[in-house]
Amino acid sequence: MSLNEWLAIGLLVAFFGLLMAGVPVGITLVTSGFVFGFMGFGETLFHLLPARLYGVVANYQWLAIPLFVFMGVMLEKSRLAEDLLDVIGHLAGGVRGGMALGIIGVGVLMGATTGIVGATVITLGLLTLPTLLRRGYDPGVSCGAICASGTLGQIIPPSLVLILLSDIMQLSVGTLFAAAVMPGLMLAALYCTYIVVYGMLRPDAMPPVPVAERDALPRAELWLRVLKVALPPLTLVLAVLGSIIGGVAAPTEAASMGALGSILVVALARRLTLSVLREVMQSTMRISAMVLFILMCSQVFSIAFRGLQGEKLIEDLFAFLPGGVNADILFLMTLIFVLGFFLEWIEISYIAVPLFLPIFAAAGVDPVWLAMLITVNLQTSFLTPPFGWALFFLRGVAPPQITTRQIYTGVLPFIGLQVLGIALVFYFPAIATWLPKAIGW
Repeated sequence: MSLNEWLAIGLLVAFFGLLMAGVPVGITLVTSGFVFGFMGFGETLFHLLPARLYGVVANYQWLAIPLFVFMGVMLEKSRLAEDLLDVIGHLAGGVRGGMALGIIGVGVLMGATTGIVGATVITLGLLTLPTLLRRGYDPGVSCGAICASGTLGQIIPPSLVLILLSDIMQLSVGTLFAAAVMPGLMLAALYCTYIVVYGMLRPDAMPPVPVAERDALPRAELWLRVLKVALPPLTLVLAVLGSIIGGVAAPTEAASMGALGSILVVALARRLTLSVLREVMQSTMRISAMVLFILMCSQVFSIAFRGLQGEKLIEDLFAFLPGGVNADILFLMTLIFVLGFFLEWIEISYIAVPLFLPIFAAAGVDPVWLAMLITVNLQTSFLTPPFGWALFFLRGVAPPQITTRQIYTGVLPFIGLQVLGIALVFYFPAIATWLPKAIGW
């Protein structure tokens, strides 16, 4: 191998070494990129950077990130999720595991409104876990359902994962939004099926809500509360996503309407205060700055890796794999799954995914289908120990009687369901490609 190829290997080793040492991902990207890039081709690295960084800063589509984040944080900070959980829990309370099914339902709605895993897991953990334990629910299943439902926000659009993947893979945001609808609902359906079956096999683990409690709230009043609480945010999400998927508005334009609409929804609920607005703006700035900072730092790493002939290394690696394109895809899925034990989705997206894209593009792999395989796979990184963020979020708000072991073992079946979801999308590509083709994307 040439000196540059050895430097490319050193670049990857240094990157993962710094990450394991606890250095923030943005600093890790830019430090390893600068050091090894300068060692490989000197000052030329600095000549290439300005154009790349300007391309990031001037990219119009990145305006969608702070706008979608604002929409999600506004709905989360206004505490509308509490009312959603209450009414859905009453609707499903008569079924064994009904409260857990309600958690999955709220996870779908919050995923479509906030798209923030931490917000969903923390909200559900604080509101539902003590109640589930009091009603006799198995602690492991309760923790697993809360953590798994929180991850749905990373695939159900609008999702930051999809927006960033659209740039990495050079695909339309609207196409990825359309493609993610069916896989996202499929995962929710798998979770619900597991809960129902588990409730049938172990009735004592998930008892139904007592009849007297359900009858205390008249059905007419319950459905009125459903319309009052769930309809406004749901209408907002459908309007935003429908305008993007239907081609009426660009993602950035739809995101701006979503941000404005979230203010109106919260104002109509009489929960818009200066305190809420200040918290929303601070959270939006913090999250958006983190994402865009990592995006800009990744340009240094990308230029250095490509300049050091890192792509040729990847091509040579795939040449050794038997089985053709399917084996290559399986290798990528396995790599992403394993990296999910140690890295966050944004790190995997900007490091692992771009390395392999030229191989699949040359092989003629459908990029939309591949993007959905990657997206479903990235879900697992939030649940896999030891560094699954959903586990940390729930551990921080769980009652004292909940042990870390119960949280970790509780998510294992849901990790298995996510792997099953990857397999279903792999063997049945239409799950991801049907909707975009049906609407002409």
